[in-house]
Amino acid sequence: MLLAEIAQVSGRIAATSARSEKVALLAGLFRDAEPDEAPVVIPYLAGRLPQRRIGVGWSTLRHAPAPAGRATLTVGEVDRALSAIAAVTGPGAQGERKRLVGALLAAATAEEQHFLLRLIGGELRQGALDALAVEGLAAAVGAPPQEVRRAVMLGGSLGAVARALLAAGPAALAGFRLEVGRPVLPMLAHSAKDVDEALDRLGPCAVEEKLDGIRVQVHRDGGTVRVYTRTLDEITERLPELTAAALDLPVSSVVLDGEVIALDPQGRPRPFQETAGRVGSRLDVAAAGTALPLSPVFFDVLAVDGRELLELPAAERHAVLARVVPGPLRVRRLVVADPAEQRDRAAAREFSAEVLRRGHEGVVVKALDAPYSAGRRGASWLKVKPVHTLDLVVLAAEWGHGRRRGKLSNLHLGARRPDGSFAMLGKTFKGMTDAMLTWQTERLLGLALNDDGFVVTVRPELVVEVAFDGLQRSTRYPAGVTLRFARVLGYREDKRAEEADTVETVLGFLP
Repeated sequence: MLLAEIAQVSGRIAATSARSEKVALLAGLFRDAEPDEAPVVIPYLAGRLPQRRIGVGWSTLRHAPAPAGRATLTVGEVDRALSAIAAVTGPGAQGERKRLVGALLAAATAEEQHFLLRLIGGELRQGALDALAVEGLAAAVGAPPQEVRRAVMLGGSLGAVARALLAAGPAALAGFRLEVGRPVLPMLAHSAKDVDEALDRLGPCAVEEKLDGIRVQVHRDGGTVRVYTRTLDEITERLPELTAAALDLPVSSVVLDGEVIALDPQGRPRPFQETAGRVGSRLDVAAAGTALPLSPVFFDVLAVDGRELLELPAAERHAVLARVVPGPLRVRRLVVADPAEQRDRAAAREFSAEVLRRGHEGVVVKALDAPYSAGRRGASWLKVKPVHTLDLVVLAAEWGHGRRRGKLSNLHLGARRPDGSFAMLGKTFKGMTDAMLTWQTERLLGLALNDDGFVVTVRPELVVEVAFDGLQRSTRYPAGVTLRFARVLGYREDKRAEEADTVETVLGFLP
């Protein structure tokens, strides 16, 4: 398959808002794809690189060579070229990557170059593309969408399911089931504004503490233990304490869902980046004993001793969890049998408040009758977290792509320093309506100091109210921190830049 075909379909998907048309475009593309191309085509359409990071920034991409006159690049050639770029290390790596990127772009037509520049630069965003791809794949091979969706959940990879379906048709779906040692996509939660709203929406439920740790899925089969992240990367060797904990359980096989978190001597959570740093580092045997210890906390069980539990109600799964995992390794929870009872509601509110006092993120409220919907953000799990807000100054904005083409989208956000300058805290393109995008584009262009074709630097005058979930330490930004999950609530035209929040105020949100 030529890259040009993907670029054309990507553009047509971005240009339409009709879900049925998007699905039809994807189905047509899948019918033309070879089985081995599917694991590359799907992430490309979603704006992801299978290699994840290849060490190339906009400074390398901004000077593209003249485009090729006709389309010859295949999907396989592009994938191999990007893998070669990602593999470059050592002295002169930046120059070599620049050379390889230049060679790839020189072989691309103007349309393909445009697609590649956005893909490599991380600016090709196609919202909810994976969900649409499941429907398109189902239509391409004549399989029920719900069965394809389940296969993806249990197989852990849309690309792997697509390869199998394109090679063998719907019969391939039977090969995707829960297996110990093969991670499944984790169940996710929607949000509720407070505990009372969650109780009203769910009925009988359990309120569990929400830890600010790293999601893990632990698979034990006899004496073999494997640990996976939320994105299904294996990190077993990095977490020997999880292996030890799993081997201590009175089972022969088990699949557990939970988190790992770093706690201080008083049992309060340490900063998130300490947990993330420990999970992200590889340990040798000598260093393992002196590394920051992490505590496993499990909240669900998906299988035990050859029995799959996904379809069981949450209450029954927890009963199994309580039999096989000791109390200190289980999440704290409160069962609310009758949310209509005021005493039960008051207990749920107090439990949530106590979780916050212990330094955790909030709570997750889970319906007692819900199955485990692997890979889905189900309505039966609702997370409740306090929302932090800041008034920050827009320092720059990036030109958007797809439906946001021609609009300034990704905002660079800054807080006031004591000397009146601004320290950048991060970026966000979330929370913006079409009307807001139009307004801010006109307003920011009126404040523009420079436009390099990608980023428009502006006079720091416009104040925007931003909600965020917390802070993370980061050497990338001058204040040493960045916002986590920032999203725009609205512009504060009633405020001047000198009234925006200070770096000192921002640092006060650190745990």
